[in-house]
Amino acid sequence: MRLFVAISPTPEALGDLDGACAPLRSARDDLRWTSPGAWHVTLAFLGEVSDVSLDRLVPRLERAARRHAAFGLSFAGAGAFPSAARANVLWSGLNGDRKALGDLTATVSAAARRAGAPPPDAGRKYRPHLTLARCRVPADVRPLVDALAGYQGPRWPAGEILLIRSRLHDRPRYETLGTWKLA
Repeated sequence: MRLFVAISPTPEALGDLDGACAPLRSARDDLRWTSPGAWHVTLAFLGEVSDVSLDRLVPRLERAARRHAAFGLSFAGAGAFPSAARANVLWSGLNGDRKALGDLTATVSAAARRAGAPPPDAGRKYRPHLTLARCRVPADVRPLVDALAGYQGPRWPAGEILLIRSRLHDRPRYETLGTWKLA
């Protein structure tokens, strides 16, 4: 099954970001805007994970969560992968305790490796973000990045990690398999 580990922002933080994005959506119907109801911040994408690795992963994620205290984050600005001029993904960035976020990400990735489900992108630098839209073909999203450049959302507590199963369809469907509170 296709899995990832994430944190879920508060409804207030998501609503504020959704409000900032609302006027931009109608101007860019060439983008596949992600559903605010499915918004999350991925800590580790694990890809296809066997049932055996899943059984090993669950207790390791529980231990990983207990090793970290809750911390504060907020959404801020925007960017695009690989670039705003030829984007495949439009995203919102994060402010706040980025060191705690990086430490939690490293612990989650290590737990996944020990469980036999190493993140396939383990060699790449972690770039925390929330995906706002995807582009079917590379698109120039510089006006959107500029429009959101000054955005600063409310601070929210990152207080738990979630193990999520992703089923790919026209729009991904997510099922939460486990939730663990941070210490």
